[in-house]
Amino acid sequence: MILQKENMKRFCSADKITCYIITVLIIITIIGAVIIILNATPPPDPPAWRYECQQNRCVKMELNQSNIDTAISLPVCRLFCGENVPVWPKPTETIRLDPSTVRIKKSGINFRRPSTRSVDSLWSAIENRFTNQIEAKVAHTTGLKDEGKNLIIKFSVNESSNYNLESYTDERYKLSLSQTSNEAIAEIKAETIYGARHGLETLSQLIVYDDIRRELQVVAEGEISDSPVYKHRGLLLDTSRNYFSVESLKRLIDAMAIVKLNVFHWHITDSHSFPLVLKSHPDLTKYGAYTPKKVYTPESIRDLVQYARVRGVRVLPEFDAPAHVGEGWQKKDMTACFNKQPWQDYCVEPPCGQLDPTVDGLYDVLEDIYREMYDYFDSPDIFHMGGDEVSTGCWNSSERIQKWMLAKGWKLEEKDFIELWGYFQDNALERFDKVAGRKLPIIMWTSHLTEKPFVDKYLDKSRYIIQIWTTGADPKVQDLLELGYKLIVSNYDALYLDCGFGGWVNDGNNWCSPFIGWQKVYDNRPDKIAGQYPSQILGSEAALWAEQVDEYTLDSRFWPRASALAERLWSNPDTTWREAESRMLMHRERLVENGIGAEALQPEWCLQNENDCPIIKSGA
Repeated sequence: MILQKENMKRFCSADKITCYIITVLIIITIIGAVIIILNATPPPDPPAWRYECQQNRCVKMELNQSNIDTAISLPVCRLFCGENVPVWPKPTETIRLDPSTVRIKKSGINFRRPSTRSVDSLWSAIENRFTNQIEAKVAHTTGLKDEGKNLIIKFSVNESSNYNLESYTDERYKLSLSQTSNEAIAEIKAETIYGARHGLETLSQLIVYDDIRRELQVVAEGEISDSPVYKHRGLLLDTSRNYFSVESLKRLIDAMAIVKLNVFHWHITDSHSFPLVLKSHPDLTKYGAYTPKKVYTPESIRDLVQYARVRGVRVLPEFDAPAHVGEGWQKKDMTACFNKQPWQDYCVEPPCGQLDPTVDGLYDVLEDIYREMYDYFDSPDIFHMGGDEVSTGCWNSSERIQKWMLAKGWKLEEKDFIELWGYFQDNALERFDKVAGRKLPIIMWTSHLTEKPFVDKYLDKSRYIIQIWTTGADPKVQDLLELGYKLIVSNYDALYLDCGFGGWVNDGNNWCSPFIGWQKVYDNRPDKIAGQYPSQILGSEAALWAEQVDEYTLDSRFWPRASALAERLWSNPDTTWREAESRMLMHRERLVENGIGAEALQPEWCLQNENDCPIIKSGA
């Protein structure tokens, strides 16, 4: 120390200015360290409450020094109390969880994956996401005790399986939990990496933060075998009426992954705007996007498709035609009734617009659109061609269309316009098949074209899948099932999540009011709609049409209502929403924990006092 002081004196005498600067920096550093120490947040006091499992419900009890050693926190109590495993969506097959937990280190999570170098980046992304989810459990806490056993996660996957994510990808998994003297072990076995991903998602829900002991705990022993009831479990988002940033779409897909929804149906264009950037036809975006920044480029779409793949979600592109087309097409002279007024005579909402099937050059443009979409969306194994809300009045307002039809010997009656529609669909499908190089399944909305006697004349049931948007009780649904068509259910009376808000083309409420609560979504059963044809229901989608929503209100419109759909489609339980309520409240907290702005369902008091809020009917 004396030598250091002597050296400092000699240095300062030689260069006083530098010496002063160094001294000041040292003093600032010392002061900063003192401030950090003084302002360091002390470990929080333990909560005032502990929980006991009584009659299959977690009951709040006082926490004090006499019982703190054996006290159970609410998250731990909910792991084992009652007959239902606290996983959302509810698993479908074998469930065995021994009622004990083991303390694990957040820093001690290790993965052991198959040696498949070609998909190492996919495995790494899946593992990183899991690590982030565990981090989120303690992100808003202080004083975490990072002590306990290492968590070893072992994956076993059929290495000969297809690593593409497709409509019929095997999503089964088996999760086994055990422990040794110094390790907690989670083994996940699956046919595919996507089944393994689902198993990892379930594991994340069996790890909780114990706020009494300020530590992470995982179920010590147990086993879950699980697989989905329905293959097609989706959400539809319309990004034409209002624009949504790619970041908000990624957040939507993050939430979908938490509940094992596997299809993001992207209704990317409509008559309101054309945000899809096409190299072959840049004018569509130039004149159709709201601003040059509110667009989806090829790069951003490919990035989103890969982001979704990591989360077990397929992106299903839709190009809706021949109706719902307008902005962006101004320079092509290929539309009818574009922005025509009064709009209610030509379409269901402004602005109006439909493609003109009589223009020969139209099909060359459609082929270009299909080619670029097929490329952007990584050669999807299924495509949505729309077909929604075609107006014969729109086509009949075009002198060009009238002359073309009369020249072919047709009349101008409804059946003739349906034939014009069939003519369009045949030519559009031929161009899509040319692009794809194979005959993929095609989805179309219910419409006049899907009704008797037209549907089996124009739409081959071996090729076309019909997406139902009418009510579940509509007799036309049974007509389609009797004819042998496969269906995707999106009945608006239970699955249109934009319903129940104020009108925007008139006063009062919007057309499909009232608001649809999560309870109605949960109790909407595709198998009941199917009747005696359950095998023809591929699954279901909840839809969010964006007239009155944008990225700033996206989360609360979808969540947690979409989670109710997820459980209905994954396990299709025989019980009603009432049985699921306490799990739903915990699940909503999990969504928020992961950065999803899910709507609050009840006061937090109801979360902490299980089953004390719902009305108990007399005699129950």
